Amino acid sequence: MPKWLKLYLSGVLMGAADVVPGVSGGTIAFILGVYDRLINALSGVNISSLTMLLKGDIKALWGHFDGAFLLPLGAGILTSIFLIAGVITHLLAVYPSYLWSFFFGLILASAYFLIRQIRRFSWRHFSILSLGILLGASLSLLVPTQLDTSLIMVFVSGMVAICAMILPGISGSFLLLMMGMYGFILSAVKGLDVVIIIVFAAGALIGLLSFSKILRYLLNHVRAMTLSFLTGVMLGALVKVWPWKVTDQWSVIGDKKYPVQEHLVLPWKLLDFSLTADLLIPVMFIFMGFLSVILISYIFLQKNAVDNN
Repeated sequence: MPKWLKLYLSGVLMGAADVVPGVSGGTIAFILGVYDRLINALSGVNISSLTMLLKGDIKALWGHFDGAFLLPLGAGILTSIFLIAGVITHLLAVYPSYLWSFFFGLILASAYFLIRQIRRFSWRHFSILSLGILLGASLSLLVPTQLDTSLIMVFVSGMVAICAMILPGISGSFLLLMMGMYGFILSAVKGLDVVIIIVFAAGALIGLLSFSKILRYLLNHVRAMTLSFLTGVMLGALVKVWPWKVTDQWSVIGDKKYPVQEHLVLPWKLLDFSLTADLLIPVMFIFMGFLSVILISYIFLQKNAVDNN
């Protein structure tokens, strides 16, 4: 497989994850083995890069920001977001428990994958992991608020969401849901509302270039502790993607309904419980999600190892 195609497909998987509340594109990047390179490329904004830009030295600027890496990856992310947004919205409306089950398995496997990156796991790592679980669960249990949808809020939403999207374990879509902006932004993407998309993208770009520097420092200096915390947040977020839930309140945006307030239940506590439809099939999708991450990481990381040799 050509390197550019592998990077493009990595972007497609990251974009698909970013559309769904509870799943992080940063987690997928970590699983695919492109995370460190992504953070290094995004954190390249400095005096040198500004000098290259002012001089019009596009070739040097391209190399400085690892353009051969970012271009196919970014193209894959954008392709996925625009093409899959409608599909995900449809599946959430028609088959919510099956889709959440699949993502539950994805997150479980992702957490397992991240924990494996921590060498000599100690009580310090466990403590920060527990703190992350508490934070992730607390955020997941928050009732979404409804903010105004002015262009300023769209810009701020872009900054907040993109910072979360590049963090393994924290979903940018989930934060948009908490801010009450998820349905609005998703509808804008599906309807190709150019103004909203441009303003959101501008906020995302500013947030991305600034936050990536902080993240790069943390991963370079306190990597194990950072991964422990992010893994904890990811495990705490499992509350949000628990497949068996009952919606207490809905919000209507356009022609779509989005759950605003829910409570979690055990599968056999569901109304008109069916062993096959409400338990066996969701459990099967959980295993499919878990195995998907293991398989994807094996294929991509094995291929990276061959390429590096």
